[in-house]
Amino acid sequence: MNIIDELEWRDAINQQTDAEGLRELTNTKSVSLYCGIDPTGDSMHIGHLIPFMVLRRFQLAGHRPVILIGGATGTIGDPSGRQSERSLQTLEQVQANVDALTAQMKKLFVTESDNQVRMVNNYDWTHKMNVIEFLRDYGKNFSINTMLAKDVVSSRLDSGISFTEFSYQILQSLDYLHLYQHEDVQLQVGGSDQWGNITSGLDLIRKKEGADAKVFGLTIPLMLKSDGTKFGKSAGGAIWLDPKKTTPYEFYQFWANSDDRDVVKYLKYFTFLTREEIEALAEKVQTEPHKREAQKALAEEMTRFVHGEELLEQAKRITAALFSGDIRSLTAEEIEEGFKEMPTYTSGKESKNIVDWLVDLGIEPSKRQAREDITKGAISLNGERVTELGTEVTAEDAIGGRFIIIRKGKKNYSLVKLA
Repeated sequence: MNIIDELEWRDAINQQTDAEGLRELTNTKSVSLYCGIDPTGDSMHIGHLIPFMVLRRFQLAGHRPVILIGGATGTIGDPSGRQSERSLQTLEQVQANVDALTAQMKKLFVTESDNQVRMVNNYDWTHKMNVIEFLRDYGKNFSINTMLAKDVVSSRLDSGISFTEFSYQILQSLDYLHLYQHEDVQLQVGGSDQWGNITSGLDLIRKKEGADAKVFGLTIPLMLKSDGTKFGKSAGGAIWLDPKKTTPYEFYQFWANSDDRDVVKYLKYFTFLTREEIEALAEKVQTEPHKREAQKALAEEMTRFVHGEELLEQAKRITAALFSGDIRSLTAEEIEEGFKEMPTYTSGKESKNIVDWLVDLGIEPSKRQAREDITKGAISLNGERVTELGTEVTAEDAIGGRFIIIRKGKKNYSLVKLA
């Protein structure tokens, strides 16, 4: 299957500048292509992955991806998808973000079996350029009328746009020209909001290199959830690739909780499962939705891709323990990760009657309610049901000497830290 055919089956193409020309090119040679990201933060979130999954598919099909980290454009700010100006970061912060994103990209795309990926930083070919050179050699090739007509600019004319952000499309076009000249890049991939910037790059290349230059642009559809909300957000905010910002367990759970209406779309877009495997899982969504096999496969594939096999297994252990109530099978570190977003209380290490302990912490509103819940078997301590009112809670109950887990009812967990 041609890479374009596969992308079409996976619903991963929004617009192309020359669909037939790109199909012919990918049939005849190994193509160099690029996608860029600006270092606006020190980690990517899963929304950033959307165009790079396409880049990875090209890589697996034998093409040569170039990943651009925008050390220069990141100091300016892309106006795409925004109604207001970005706050400029210091050069030191931008560089720190560049280093962090570069490390993430290498982990995802540079493997022992395939090291064809090129990592580049547009700061390297722009920081020595003076303003006269920029205006004469590049600015002269851009029509203000055309720039104003681009959606990314026209959408900001009412609210206002600075000359700095207005000039962003020139810098991105310069990137494509440089990569065409020095890396033989013939295709730029980007989100749907990048169409104007991509076509500006094509225009610049043809003005500089001739109208016959074979260069192409491809954008990715805007991804929305079935309820119409933006993909990639949870109740706690963005789903980050950095395990310190979003733990592997939380990452796993985000995918495992996908709506039945979305899961097949996500399997097509984000995993490297075959068409036959995905169609079999799609059938399970229709015939046995309660088993959630598609969601489990999605969560496993994505957690393995981003965090590796070891952290995937850890996320699955935490998930299984919470489902079964076998809390003592977890380490203190796994408890800290799995209960990160749950109500947290702090207790001293002295022994105390469980009724008094629950009330003093605030887990139970009164001694009467605590006694009632205990006698009904509604309270579990570290996965073991407590039914005796005389039970003493001691420091020895703490897993790893640090945590005690209380479950009230079937699903209401609380994390108690020993001080």
